[in-house]
Amino acid sequence: MRRGDEVQVLPVASLPEYFRDALQGALAHQHVAVDDQTEQYVVNLLTLFARSEQLFEQTAEGVRLRPAAHMLAGALEAPSAPERERKLQRLGDVSLFVAGFLAHGFARKLVDVDYHVAMGGRAYGTLAQSLASGRRRVLAQVFAELAAKFQPLVDALWEISDSARIYSQHDVLRLYEIWLKTGSGRARRLLGELGVGAAPVPLHTH
Repeated sequence: MRRGDEVQVLPVASLPEYFRDALQGALAHQHVAVDDQTEQYVVNLLTLFARSEQLFEQTAEGVRLRPAAHMLAGALEAPSAPERERKLQRLGDVSLFVAGFLAHGFARKLVDVDYHVAMGGRAYGTLAQSLASGRRRVLAQVFAELAAKFQPLVDALWEISDSARIYSQHDVLRLYEIWLKTGSGRARRLLGELGVGAAPVPLHTH
């Protein structure tokens, strides 16, 4: 938790329970409803990536976040269907987490948050299609909902990660940029709170 330049660490008895409560609150605030299985999937994802070694990978350049384009290439080049599905899931999971928790960190970088939204949504959508038949239909439904509601879920994760941040006029340009690129409802509401009038229709397409 951050207030100004001071960082406060809040102890929690159970990380999954903390993320479940936080996610439910954020989804309610964003007026987004998801199935119980989808909610549990996102809670498990947040709990997993709370450990940095699960998010970052060992590469030739050292431990870092593997670019989404490289993860997609790995999925397309996978030698088997299970390996392809595993890599698509990894791409979707990392993209959801990164877009939700690291949106402000992409400012002034070549790859912005809308890129991760597009990559993650498509990865989950492709995965849902490949699992649609057989005994994995329930899991396919989870991935289909993750794909369909990717941006609202990003907004919910953004709210969780940003719960203690106080926005100022200095943040207007970045919020406006996120709104134009992703159509984020949260970005638009924050702009309104900062006194910025109705924004135009965003340029992104789904």
